[in-house]
Amino acid sequence: MEVKVNLGKDSYPIYIQKGILEHVIDYIQPIYQGKKIMIISDDQVYGYYGEKLFKQLESCYEVGHIIVPHGEQSKRFDILPSLYSQLLSFQLTRSDLIIALGGGVIGDLAGFVASTFLRGVKFVQIPTSLLAQVDSSVGGKVAVDLPEGKNLVGAFKHPLLVLIDPLTLKTLDERFIHDGMGEVIKYGCIFDHSLFQRLASYLSFEELYEDIDEIIYRCVDLKRDVVEKDLFDFGDRLALNFGHTLGHALEQYYHYEKYSHGEAVSIGMVQLTYIAEIQGLTPKGTSQLIKEVVEKYELPTQAHVSTQELKKAMALDKKNIHQKLSYVLLKEIGQCYIYPSDLTFIDVVKEI
Repeated sequence: MEVKVNLGKDSYPIYIQKGILEHVIDYIQPIYQGKKIMIISDDQVYGYYGEKLFKQLESCYEVGHIIVPHGEQSKRFDILPSLYSQLLSFQLTRSDLIIALGGGVIGDLAGFVASTFLRGVKFVQIPTSLLAQVDSSVGGKVAVDLPEGKNLVGAFKHPLLVLIDPLTLKTLDERFIHDGMGEVIKYGCIFDHSLFQRLASYLSFEELYEDIDEIIYRCVDLKRDVVEKDLFDFGDRLALNFGHTLGHALEQYYHYEKYSHGEAVSIGMVQLTYIAEIQGLTPKGTSQLIKEVVEKYELPTQAHVSTQELKKAMALDKKNIHQKLSYVLLKEIGQCYIYPSDLTFIDVVKEI
């Protein structure tokens, strides 16, 4: 399966195919005729797929690799100098290539490094987690975290291509399968009622996996449509933040240690929809429908954090422009809208 993201000179293809990792060289050679490639990965993913990728590439290129510890803690701003130093030691130039091999953290980190090193180096995304495959590897948003909040230093950097191999999900920790399902469910909530119904119809992720190529393709295609309309995240693309305003605040509140991104977004989707229901902005019962689906995929629905505590973290959200936040609410499952308000919007509940 192939999806083309049409962005003029920054257009790129996304290929979705089980086993595509066995044939990476066939996709790299036609688009890259340089000399050097640096693979950036983490200590878990590289153990599974790094050598396989390295051996393919070294038949045609000089190849190096940088390995960082897995997890959100590696997406820190202060880790960047060590990565830049390793690229300098490898003598990577502006005409060379970086490959991001890993989940959303690696995609964000390697993408940000590629966007800033020598004012920009070409890069390719090979996402290996469900969350990265359906969401973060598409659209060109790359970033690192500050102690004050998530993704506060970033850029827009589009890859040359994205290669998605659903077989990598077989080696993914079960928790991070659920993590990715948070973003999959999000797409159904905001854009596609039939996708939401389909997710509700499966008995388990194991049953869903039989159709995983189609599910990934649908999510990627939905995001492609939004990105093409709103490249820089000020209009239609805001819809993709459904559940994220509360979710990012929860991640930051717990210092990225208690909840994964998808888990936090799951809580955010259910709780924000419930808050909107109380205020007559979303039909009653919508949050219950979401709750039933996210619980099916073993995702949390409540954090039991006081609203006042969470507001302190929300105040640092990069989308908090002129003290206004753009809350993404649902008209119904499959249709969303942007509701501008401030932090007092969530005061109708005592805890999230």
